[in-house]
Amino acid sequence: MTWLPLLQHLPGLAAPALGVGLALACVGVVFSKRNRPFARALFWQTAINFIVGLGVLLLGLALTGHDGRMLTYLAMAAAMALAQALRMGR
Repeated sequence: MTWLPLLQHLPGLAAPALGVGLALACVGVVFSKRNRPFARALFWQTAINFIVGLGVLLLGLALTGHDGRMLTYLAMAAAMALAQALRMGR
């Protein structure tokens, strides 16, 4: 794969991590017992969820050689949910 197709493919690879990360952050901010500004909490939780999710997606791509495997998406959702739960438990 050359650079141009790779650059076109990267947003599609990262989109599930961003979408699930934003959804988890919204739910986390609503159910959090901490009294922090909404926008700040939403941004940082989304950023952390996105990094965790993208890392799992890249690991799944490296291990299987293909992106979009259902097991990779399951691992991504589980890792992001665990990261969100650990942050809410503090």
